[in-house]
Amino acid sequence: MVEIEPIRVEIEREDDGRCLASVPDLPGVMAYGASEDEAIRKVKSIALQVLADMVECGEQVPDPLKALFAA
Repeated sequence: MVEIEPIRVEIEREDDGRCLASVPDLPGVMAYGASEDEAIRKVKSIALQVLADMVECGEQVPDPLKALFAA
């Protein structure tokens, strides 16, 4: 398993018991899961897809996430 540390994730527990994970450095990137672990896995996957699209389109990657692309 690869650990993706530079992606900061915030977790909120909804009234219905689901967990909502979001990435503050990528507004709008969020995912629900039945557990914290599931929500985190899902949101990191989405974040990586968004970042890959940003790089492909030549968009600026947010500073806190640039470490993902360091060689």
